[in-house]
Amino acid sequence: MRVRWCLRRRLVWSAVVVAAVVSAGTGCTVGRDPARPSVPPPPAPRPSSGWPSARPGVSPSGVTTRVDAPAQSTEEEYFQACHAAKTWMQERPGDPQALVEAYLAAVQAPRASGAGTWNVPWARLSPAQQAAVIVAARAAAADECG
Repeated sequence: MRVRWCLRRRLVWSAVVVAAVVSAGTGCTVGRDPARPSVPPPPAPRPSSGWPSARPGVSPSGVTTRVDAPAQSTEEEYFQACHAAKTWMQERPGDPQALVEAYLAAVQAPRASGAGTWNVPWARLSPAQQAAVIVAARAAAADECG
């Protein structure tokens, strides 16, 4: 009888192992409709430059072009940042819209501070202030400083 018990135990354990492997391979999940096949999510959209960015809001060249925070500055600070960006863009050839990223790269450079960032280095600005600098730079490119 002992031989039969061992053989039966092996068969049971083999069945358990096979069931575990099969269910892991099919991707069983709780709450999923078995009649509906799982569909992979669509690929993320690529930035307009055609190169994927390491982080959202950062250009392929590493320039922060968007901050997920509401822009916060006083009217005077906004005008100062916008005017500084406009002056910078007027000193360079080309379309101001195309110069926005270059301007943002300049104000984000290590140890750079000036009127465009209220004489505070980029890294020391709050996310809301960084967002305000970006808004001001875009407004300057659109000739909307006020």
